[in-house]
Amino acid sequence: MSQKVFKRKIYDTILKWKQERNGSTALLVKGARRIGKSTIVKEFAKNEYKSFIAIDFAKASTAVKGLFDDLDNLDFIFLQLQALYSVTLYERESVIIFDEVQLCPKARQAIKYLVADGRYDYIETGSLLSIRKNVEGILIPSEETRINMYPLDYEEFLWAIGEDKMFELIKYSFNQRKSLGDAVNRQLMRQFRIYMLVGGMPQAVNAYLDTNNLAVTDEVKREIIELYIDDLRKIDSTGKASLLFEGVPGQLAKSKLRYEPWSVVDNVRPENLVDLWRDLEDSRTVNFAYRTTDPNVGLGLHRDRSGFKIYLCDTGLFVTLAFWDRDVVDNTLYQRLLSDKLSADLGYVYENVVAQMLKSAGHSLYYYTFPADKERKKYYEVDFLTVADGKINPIEVKSSGYKAHRSLDVFSERYSSRLGHRVIIYTKDLRWENGVLYIPAYMTPLL
Repeated sequence: MSQKVFKRKIYDTILKWKQERNGSTALLVKGARRIGKSTIVKEFAKNEYKSFIAIDFAKASTAVKGLFDDLDNLDFIFLQLQALYSVTLYERESVIIFDEVQLCPKARQAIKYLVADGRYDYIETGSLLSIRKNVEGILIPSEETRINMYPLDYEEFLWAIGEDKMFELIKYSFNQRKSLGDAVNRQLMRQFRIYMLVGGMPQAVNAYLDTNNLAVTDEVKREIIELYIDDLRKIDSTGKASLLFEGVPGQLAKSKLRYEPWSVVDNVRPENLVDLWRDLEDSRTVNFAYRTTDPNVGLGLHRDRSGFKIYLCDTGLFVTLAFWDRDVVDNTLYQRLLSDKLSADLGYVYENVVAQMLKSAGHSLYYYTFPADKERKKYYEVDFLTVADGKINPIEVKSSGYKAHRSLDVFSERYSSRLGHRVIIYTKDLRWENGVLYIPAYMTPLL
């Protein structure tokens, strides 16, 4: 199976760093494993520099790792690297890549001195970067420009499958608040549902393009999930972290107001999970959405750290994990999504993809709940909140019925002075109705 190099938006971000910082900082590209960090930085190095050395610390020899134990003689280190990798480095025209830098903490610490030396540029890639064992005993360099990388977003997916102009049409419709028409929307939703099933992990997209077979694609996704589970078991030998990860689809399926760890892990107190939550969030395999106690512009100021939901970083992986015990042929979610017959009880898959797209677009994830009666037996819930132009935009996600949106209505009445746009994300064409903006799910990144 040939491995394609996909066009990624982060390339332009890296180019901006190179042009603006001119060697004054190293670039650290953070993200979950298998999202394409190594591929894109190597492609960038090949295109934008005269030469480069890529040190993969998952494979590097003891000799290479040992070079960073003593930084007294940088000339010797550079000579050794050029000899070991058979690459000539050119002053201010070469870059050295530290791939999976978390596996060699001393190399990350060395960034401070390497940047100060000024001869070459440095790009680091890493996952699990803040895990205790990966930072213990080292000084984290302040000379890092840090950026986040995510799985392919929907526009990047369209580029990958050769639909280069499709998102331009979507943008035009959104910006002009102009309907596309039912026929075009149905076509776009069919394409979007493929994205939901395949996801944005480059290996999975590559498998789909090579085979046009969702069963083969699902096998690739299972391998990635197993890799994530193995990583989490290494972080936490008790197995609780991996269980919490595996429990994400089941928690969303229950439509609870928050993630309930006691229903996933036995005999555990919430206060004893603080470090596990931090490690799970740092793994970038999931996205945390926090409940805010006050839906105001400063959402982060009112974050309820004990009240949160968790979504998988990639909806393609989410679909596979949700039906882990079935193959594709028996996976009702695949069948229902492909035939556009997703029932309301499976609507959480749309909630996950909306969370993924909002996060990729730069939004922090927040939601809001409030009592629907004096006895507090029932609650209203607004799925997501975003901030724009000093106003709050409440968002509800609908996979089927969309005419009833009581939570959004009551929220809007209660917080009318703070209100921006009321948004319903659903499967039909764009429209305005009674002060509510209805947009098809594929327009979510434009919010």
